[in-house]
Amino acid sequence: MTGATDPFSSSVIPFEVPEQVRAFAEKGVSQARENYAKFKDAAESHNGTIEAVFASANKGASEYTTKLMEFMKANTTAHLDFAQELLGVKSPSDALALWTGHTKTQLETFQAQAKELLEIAQRAATATAEPIKASASKLYTPPAA
Repeated sequence: MTGATDPFSSSVIPFEVPEQVRAFAEKGVSQARENYAKFKDAAESHNGTIEAVFASANKGASEYTTKLMEFMKANTTAHLDFAQELLGVKSPSDALALWTGHTKTQLETFQAQAKELLEIAQRAATATAEPIKASASKLYTPPAA
């Protein structure tokens, strides 16, 4: 029951929001909506960047691991073949010549394998950095010179 003595009654206290206050509030709400939309777009963009980084890093690590396993298999086979040949030598000089040849070959092989693994790691690092660079270039434009 609201009567004339009720302090919250509209008949007792007429209240209207002044136009300036209303415009200010509407402008604040509009800016908040715009800022939220920008934040949401940035967050979605960064999520995509993070997913691309991890996918690229995973691909690079997989390629590296596959190549490493291939090298381990080849090196193990080479060592087993060497051991088998070593068992068949007739003299110490033949053994030394076989050992020297195997060591030289393995050193060259290890160098080539290390070079190939380094190239894979560099490609993976470059590919992993690309989504970050692309995202950064969208956010930060360089100043005009």
